[in-house]
Amino acid sequence: MGRLAIVALVFLAQALCAILFVSDVFSSLFGFESAPLSWEMRELLEMGAAFGLVVGAVLGGLAMRRVVQDRNKAQERLRRASGAFLDLLEERFAEWGLTPAERDVALFAIKGMSTAEIAILRSTSEGTVKAQTNAIYRKAGVSGRSQLLSLFIDDLMRDDNAVRPSLQPVSNG
Repeated sequence: MGRLAIVALVFLAQALCAILFVSDVFSSLFGFESAPLSWEMRELLEMGAAFGLVVGAVLGGLAMRRVVQDRNKAQERLRRASGAFLDLLEERFAEWGLTPAERDVALFAIKGMSTAEIAILRSTSEGTVKAQTNAIYRKAGVSGRSQLLSLFIDDLMRDDNAVRPSLQPVSNG
């Protein structure tokens, strides 16, 4: 029997016992007539309910432990991915031979900033930023910002933990 089937059976047993106990309480509270249960049957129901509650508490504790472990793993993966992305940026920037200014511009471009915003942050003209972005795209072998970003996303989404081989820059002729 699978785990899901066992959990479903425990849940069903707990639900049935809860319905019996609640109906017994309501029938006593509101004076409904019901056939009395023999003491043996009542003891069996109470033992079943107690067993179901204990098993439910244990399964709940195990489920909570697993959720906490999964959350911790997810947080660790996110932390590693953040660090991995920065490492990947530096690796690719070095591979492409970007100058320090081009590295800054590439990082701002990947963050989604416009040419005008990058120019203001770098205290330079928009023409200079455009020239630097064109140099970055040429060195990376891409035609624009979205392709540049997709290079990094593709690397991060690989399941084999290997970084893709370096691209050969596209020559302009």
